[in-house]
Amino acid sequence: MSKLTIVANIIAKDDKIDLVKAELQKLIEITRAEDGCINYDLHQDNENPAHFMFYENWASRALWQAHMSAPHLAAYMEATEGAVADFTLNEMTIIG
Repeated sequence: MSKLTIVANIIAKDDKIDLVKAELQKLIEITRAEDGCINYDLHQDNENPAHFMFYENWASRALWQAHMSAPHLAAYMEATEGAVADFTLNEMTIIG
């Protein structure tokens, strides 16, 4: 099994930054305890506070996919419905 790196970019709507940030922060501790999670680090852009980025490493794609169907992810999606302007996710493999 090869490791999987995830880079997820979340852009909150300007009037929903605090809500999105709070909901993203709720994911950290529970996700770090999940099987296969190597790291799960949330960042906020210094120039654009509406831009959040998760840098994640997982032991395998299958374990990351299990994370993606976890109840806490569904709760996040429900809590932030209509508050996110843009979301992109990249599945990546380390090459060096």
